[in-house]
Amino acid sequence: MPADQAPSSRPGSTTHEVTNQPPPLTGHDVADDPVLIEGVRREGAEWHLDSLHRLGRRAGSEEVQRWADEANRYEPVLRSHDRYGHRIDEVDFHPSYHALLDVAISEGLAGAAWADERPGAHVARAAGFMVWSSAEAGHGCPVSMTYAVVPALRHTPDLTKTYEPLLTSRVYDPGLRSPAGKRGLLAGMGMTEKQGGTDVRANTTTASERPDGSWRLHGHKWFTSAPMNDLFLVLAQAPGGLSCFLVPRVLPDGSRNTFRIQRLKDKLGNRSNASSEPEFDDTVAWLVGAEGKGVRTIIEMVTMTRLDCVLGSAAGTRAALAQAAHHVRHRSVFGAKLIDQPLMRNVIADLGLESEAATTLALRLAGAADRARRGDAQERAFLRLATAVGKYWVCKRQPAAVAEALECLGGNGYDEASGMPRLYREAPLNGIWEGSGNVNALDMLRALTREPESLDAFRTEVESAAGADRRLDTAWRELQAELVLSEDAPLRARRVIERAALVLQGSLLVRHAPAAVADAFCASRLAGDRGLAFGTLPPGTDFAALLGRLPR
Repeated sequence: MPADQAPSSRPGSTTHEVTNQPPPLTGHDVADDPVLIEGVRREGAEWHLDSLHRLGRRAGSEEVQRWADEANRYEPVLRSHDRYGHRIDEVDFHPSYHALLDVAISEGLAGAAWADERPGAHVARAAGFMVWSSAEAGHGCPVSMTYAVVPALRHTPDLTKTYEPLLTSRVYDPGLRSPAGKRGLLAGMGMTEKQGGTDVRANTTTASERPDGSWRLHGHKWFTSAPMNDLFLVLAQAPGGLSCFLVPRVLPDGSRNTFRIQRLKDKLGNRSNASSEPEFDDTVAWLVGAEGKGVRTIIEMVTMTRLDCVLGSAAGTRAALAQAAHHVRHRSVFGAKLIDQPLMRNVIADLGLESEAATTLALRLAGAADRARRGDAQERAFLRLATAVGKYWVCKRQPAAVAEALECLGGNGYDEASGMPRLYREAPLNGIWEGSGNVNALDMLRALTREPESLDAFRTEVESAAGADRRLDTAWRELQAELVLSEDAPLRARRVIERAALVLQGSLLVRHAPAAVADAFCASRLAGDRGLAFGTLPPGTDFAALLGRLPR
């Protein structure tokens, strides 16, 4: 045998043989999740399931995973001036970002649901948003804001007539051109300023009316995402008080509106999405809603974006769980698959329980939004309180769940190639945007004080499960005592909203989830039979049943 064909006996000749590593998680259906599918059916959008699975298969493809990586690896670049020194205030994105947005818009994940008269249209859109944002979350920001702008814009019928058909389009048509000449529009929002932040009433941007009915804005916004969108709702101080205005990037005559992008934010995560500081200087705008009622007008948009924060956090938690579950199904340690090791079974089951509760609540909110838009006053009242509760808790739990899922992969999860660091960096975002935890906790108190019908609707929802589980009944009885507001209510607000979220999730799972899931949730989250970290479910938990609910 020639020397170059002889078996090598040199030490280390097999050091590059790869064993005990999971295969890539590609070529799968992201929508193949019993919790998601059951929720879509329950909330009235079963007719959408074939399309949802088609989108799920695309989201799980190797091509889309490459798009997601490239859109975050090659970040947006600001071009404030052209080569001759003229201001152009444009942002360049990697082609993969545009590819992701093209699919999102064509699948109706932006404004299309508002033009769909079928019952369950907003649930279908919510499920699609969850599935597609699991692939990449950053491009979901302009998608979400475009969805959310429609109900706010409807405060001014003339503007609605002009712009809503394009905001509900399924055509992604990027580039700064006159809105009337485009086949589809994207919208954004500018509320906060550096001196105020959450306190938008401290905004210093001013608005003055012109004889033709338009307004001119002067000011500097602190955090405005997706600056290449076509339209923005912004808050400014008018003579009659803080008001809401529509600001187009390009005016009807095709000329550029003044929208000077001072810089792009260098963010922790959400790197594919550009967030900016625009300056307004004699910027043309149109009043939306009544003068002096800016917060009341734009809150319609904020409410819908808060719903998307819940959907996005549920999706991010589920995406991290899917990666962890895939890893432990294929990785072996101490002679057995990780998923068969008792302690890892506890961790993964606990993460699965958290994900199921989040997804179930998110889809319940989407169902309420759908029915509220069709005139259901009870669902509207429920949505008012439950959105604040869900936004607080689901978004608050995402970072802890993603961190635990990353740890399931060990050092492999800390490697950028795994995709887990991107999920981890993204995890805190929804808890901050559209109102931080404190804002939503205080918003719950505001709803309880000003809109008591929201508590009545919440009570009806929770008590639909009355008598089904004593632990839930006890938790609800204790929570009702906490909901009687006293002078120290702001101090206790986080404790109350946390308990409200758990009681609501418990009620949903008792009614809709398998008995093993509901029992484990009530034992661990309501009766407190668990530790402070994931993986501390009590002995006697039906781990096999919980693990059977994991995404494949």
